[in-house]
Amino acid sequence: MPKPETPLLTVDALIIYVKDKIVLIRRKNPPFQGELALPGGFVNIGETVENACIREAYEETNIKVKIKKLIGVFSDPKRDPRGHNVTVAFFCEPASKNEKPLAKDDAATIEIVKLEELHSKKLAFDHFKIIKYSGILNSQQ
Repeated sequence: MPKPETPLLTVDALIIYVKDKIVLIRRKNPPFQGELALPGGFVNIGETVENACIREAYEETNIKVKIKKLIGVFSDPKRDPRGHNVTVAFFCEPASKNEKPLAKDDAATIEIVKLEELHSKKLAFDHFKIIKYSGILNSQQ
């Protein structure tokens, strides 16, 4: 019996590094190679979305994170040019004050970006929509 086709599951981490700054990666690989994005990636079989978020954040940024809360689920079939991928996005914060950002895995570089500067940045996928939906930009006005 063939496996049914279903969307792939991903996670994204909106990491509040300090009060008004978040962690973005510059993507090393296509799609959106060279563009800024939230740290994240695919959920492994047998892994919870929460554990995947913590793992992906660390793999790409070297930051061990604590999940604070769910932002939402984003499922537009056109959000990823590779195919229909659904993401679960979480608010996160560094697990300790000793966490030092370092680009690893799929991240070419790390950028700590002030929230007020986000409107002038081009973000990959629907990541600006995720940040906007989180409500964090409203707290800066």
